[in-house]
Amino acid sequence: MSPRVPTLKYSDDQLVRAWQAASILMDYPDEDLPGRLDLLGEVASSLPEKLGSSLVTTIEHLRNRSLVDVQGDYVETFDTRRRGCLFLTYFSNGETRKRGLALLRIKQVYTKAGLVLTDDQLPDHLCVVLEFAATTDLRAGLKIILDNRAGLELLRLHLADIDSPWLGALETVCRTLPALKGKDYEAVQRLAAEGPPDEEVGLEPYGAAALSATPGGMP
Repeated sequence: MSPRVPTLKYSDDQLVRAWQAASILMDYPDEDLPGRLDLLGEVASSLPEKLGSSLVTTIEHLRNRSLVDVQGDYVETFDTRRRGCLFLTYFSNGETRKRGLALLRIKQVYTKAGLVLTDDQLPDHLCVVLEFAATTDLRAGLKIILDNRAGLELLRLHLADIDSPWLGALETVCRTLPALKGKDYEAVQRLAAEGPPDEEVGLEPYGAAALSATPGGMP
């Protein structure tokens, strides 16, 4: 039986295109990326404006910079700062045993769907989750995303705070999801203030004001 997840306002086909494009754009920019930008631009133009326009923002930035510069920016954004972590379970679990269990649960979902990860892939990497949702099991992938919604939102706030070119791609993902409310909103506030559990140096507080621009209320 498929996981029980909310019905989204976009069609499955639109979600697949949006999530797969975002997955490619937010992955490490290798030598193949420049040759894929035109196709990604076509995908963005085929989506509703609210989704496509933010993808275009990321695409155009990547198009107008050298690959070496983009690679350097990527490492600085995602690999050297805790707030830029692309591993979703880190935000809610830190480097604890609970995170190991969370990773195992996600891996079991992949295994059940017939997806086998390579040894260098962790199952909670945002690009892996988006690719799984787009190409293998949309509902199961959506449940993983929603189960880690607070981490996704903290990453969005971080990218907005540093005016990152990858913000557009992540905003597209967030705009496909239900508006934050209730426990999800409280979880984002708590993590923004406290950071991941059991870390002596956690995420720098974002402040409640930054949460006013939640995905459900994005223009």
